[in-house]
Amino acid sequence: MAVAKEAVPGYRHRLHEIIFEADTRAGKWFDVVLIVSILSSVLVVMLDSISGFSARYGYYLYGWEWAFTLMFTLEYILRLACVNRPLAYAGSFLGIVDLLAILPTYISLLVPGSQYLIVVRVLRVLRVFRVFKLVNYVGEASVLVRALQSSRRKITIFLLTVLTLMIIFGSLMYMIEGPEHGFTSIPRSIYWAIVTMTTVGYGDISPKTNAGQALAALIMVMGYAIIAVPTGIVTSELSLAGQKRVSTQVCPACMAEGHDPDAVFCRVCSERLNPETGRDT
Repeated sequence: MAVAKEAVPGYRHRLHEIIFEADTRAGKWFDVVLIVSILSSVLVVMLDSISGFSARYGYYLYGWEWAFTLMFTLEYILRLACVNRPLAYAGSFLGIVDLLAILPTYISLLVPGSQYLIVVRVLRVLRVFRVFKLVNYVGEASVLVRALQSSRRKITIFLLTVLTLMIIFGSLMYMIEGPEHGFTSIPRSIYWAIVTMTTVGYGDISPKTNAGQALAALIMVMGYAIIAVPTGIVTSELSLAGQKRVSTQVCPACMAEGHDPDAVFCRVCSERLNPETGRDT
């Protein structure tokens, strides 16, 4: 009986290692097969939306759609089974995406046409960061997040300054051009100023007077300069944030990622990352 009790945790740990991590050969191949399946399932949905292709191969596409859905359903169940807190995983971003990837096909039995919503499966390709040691990019993403958090006050002040300039320029353009040239209100003029400063230039409104065109030229030149400001803020914070290697280990308790390669305990909940090493012998 003692052996049987030990077999379950060991099996769950091995399953968790394969499904949630990519440090092992099995885990890496699992992610590769998963990503290929995800892209293939999205391709099936796209082909099914082509009327001529669907009319000729619709039966086969329908079969493949259900095959992928059943496979992803099994994978979702296994993910819930190998974590200590299934509800925590189910409520996480990737957990919600995994669920949304399989629900539309089942809902299509009641609501025809909803199966096209399963293109959300392409979001699951986010797991590619764990494959072929691309987890380093996850570390870079963590550095970027920390840099954005550190520079949020500077960026907030910058955005408020830009918003103030937009109000001033919009009001000036309303006074210069007026309703007869399409600037029917200050909010509409502010909309034009935003479109102009971001160099989008829809062309639905344009100044007709010399003064208005001169102001538009000034806003466009300022737009190029302003775009570089947030980039410089974030870049300076990135240089201070530093970089470090992280592993693909996912905490089986809270699903946290981004641990150091030699970490033993979770950086968030302090749970042991590898329960096998902590088992009494």
